[in-house]
Amino acid sequence: MTFDKIIHHQAQKDILLRALHHKRLAHAYLFEGPEGVGKKLMALALARALFCTEGQGCGECAACRKVDHQNHPDLHWLSPDGSQIKIDQVRKIQQELSLRPLEGQHKVCLIDAADTMNAAAANALLKTLEEPAAGTLLILLSARPEFLLDTIRSRCQRLRFNRLPRRQMAEILEHRLEVTEQEALVMAALSDGSFKKAFGDRRELYLDQRKKLINALLALSDGAILPLMNLAEQLEKDKENLEDILDIFQSFYRDLLLLGQGRPEAELVNIDLRETLFQRARREPPDALLRKLEAIDDARFHLERNVNRQLALESMLLQIVAA
Repeated sequence: MTFDKIIHHQAQKDILLRALHHKRLAHAYLFEGPEGVGKKLMALALARALFCTEGQGCGECAACRKVDHQNHPDLHWLSPDGSQIKIDQVRKIQQELSLRPLEGQHKVCLIDAADTMNAAAANALLKTLEEPAAGTLLILLSARPEFLLDTIRSRCQRLRFNRLPRRQMAEILEHRLEVTEQEALVMAALSDGSFKKAFGDRRELYLDQRKKLINALLALSDGAILPLMNLAEQLEKDKENLEDILDIFQSFYRDLLLLGQGRPEAELVNIDLRETLFQRARREPPDALLRKLEAIDDARFHLERNVNRQLALESMLLQIVAA
């Protein structure tokens, strides 16, 4: 993807294009911001512009196509091995970067999830940041820059990437995915400004499955244990989408809380469930909704610590029903 095709982030594009034009690129950049908002696309656009035989990242030449297929010999990737980036990975990249470029005049290294570097890896990378080889560009990508060493952050030029506003993102989704305005607004809210989520495999979850999940949750009643356990089992099996499912439950109770406080409908996530929301809002007192939201937060806390998923979900549903 070329610079002109990247949605949003015009200020960041302008900074990088000016630096390219005046040949004043920093030796290292830190692209920071939420997951899925375009940091990696921007990094690849920058690498493409450096390697491009036309000098602008045309997207058509052999060098640009190699970047698109991630097989350019002078483009190197560093990403977590499991949950961390380890020192052996950094040392291997340092060895690669110490060699002359095979094509063109530059070598580029993209470090994805840079905040996952362990202490040894981070300290090893400092040497490269302090004494970069000529023609070498490092681009660190991070959704959690506060977890990086201060010394690493200080040696990079930092560019902040923000989420696209909900309404603007919804307009893009409505056009690109050919969904209704309401569906686009729901997807924009649940994807939390992440194009990776919105254009990924969560469309069915956000639209069709979401309604079924909310209905199943609302059908639970105090004292009916078997349906509760069945729903917990269903959620436990869908572990890949579990975080998003909890977001869906949270968004529904948040909507009810907002309605109870007289907030405008434009702030609602589940706008396509308007009738259900208004019916439930009249029956759910704020303190009960806060307890339900707390139950979801408790479940997140325990699931992040690898406790038994089935038990954590059963406990969450019991607290929601009892609230």
